[in-house]
Amino acid sequence: MRLAILYINYGPYHLARIKSCRLLFKQKGWDVVGIEFARHDHVYAWKTDIQNLQIPIISIFGEQYDPNLSFLRIYQKTTAVLNQIQPDAIAIAGYAEKVMLSSLLWCKLHRRAAILISDSKEDDAPRRWWMEKLKSLLVKSYQSALVAGKPHHRYLTQLGMESDAIFFPCDVVGNDEFHPDRISKLLKPLDKPYFLAINRFVANKNIAFLISAYTRYRQHQGDNAWDLVICGDGELRSQIEQQIRENNLQKSVHLPGFLQQQQLLPYFSHASCFIHSSTQEQWGLVVNEAMAAGLPVLVSNRCGCYEDLVIEGVNGFSFDPENLEQLVEMMNKISTGAVDLNHMGKASLAHIQNFSPDNFAQGLMSAAKYALAQA
Repeated sequence: MRLAILYINYGPYHLARIKSCRLLFKQKGWDVVGIEFARHDHVYAWKTDIQNLQIPIISIFGEQYDPNLSFLRIYQKTTAVLNQIQPDAIAIAGYAEKVMLSSLLWCKLHRRAAILISDSKEDDAPRRWWMEKLKSLLVKSYQSALVAGKPHHRYLTQLGMESDAIFFPCDVVGNDEFHPDRISKLLKPLDKPYFLAINRFVANKNIAFLISAYTRYRQHQGDNAWDLVICGDGELRSQIEQQIRENNLQKSVHLPGFLQQQQLLPYFSHASCFIHSSTQEQWGLVVNEAMAAGLPVLVSNRCGCYEDLVIEGVNGFSFDPENLEQLVEMMNKISTGAVDLNHMGKASLAHIQNFSPDNFAQGLMSAAKYALAQA
């Protein structure tokens, strides 16, 4: 049996997942192949080395994918790859892109099993009834699904997929790469306590809100306030820098820029708490990373991960990303000794083990067996 796993492109997260799949599926006599649109993605500037992976990863469009290509051209390129690989089942990450639709159509025409990998949830965006009807027809074309968490399971059942056909989890990272035992001796990027955030600098990441909350928090705590590090880059960088200047925060808010995974590890290692304040987020894999590094977390209740990853008062807290005072109160609580940060960090580390690449592989194996029985 051969399973293909199709993503837009393979970044560090995806490599960790396919490695675990390769090990588990090999025990069952299966072969696993990775497929991606292209080696480079216009959204995430990952630098991922796949040369020494010893797992085949095929880039349909080579180095760069052009989303403006016609559906016919994309279908021809995609099906040429699938005809060469001849998978018995394809795990397809999403259902909106032309390559994903081409792969699903190929499965239908060749009577192969299609598994949907999805972290979409109902409140991701305003929903139109007619679009939901079309989406429902599309979702029912898959034999099974691997989803991120509880809200994603609810949304797929709402679209018409049987609950028994849905498995967990799809949004995982290579937890071992972030483990405190592995990264604790890395050099400190700052010589003081700090809150850590990692985001693309785009509107839904809500960074202006985070800086406003931090400004208020610093007014409360004065010289006792922790610093704030925001890793990332993007179109809103100039506005963010201006907000920092206007609030005279140049010495306490740090912008290291976009960093690759290995460059982020020192920041995870020495942070005191992680904050994720998005107003819209299908999941939020940086929260996985922070928990794998043993950090307490403050997570917006609009993030898809909060319901599954945040245990209120145990490993952190959730908050309304439009309620400034609520986040300020939590930052005060976290930084003043009102909670046991060590205990919270250990709780994060323990809980995130339920969302590991091995769990991904086991969930995908269950989804594949179910799909093949239905195909």
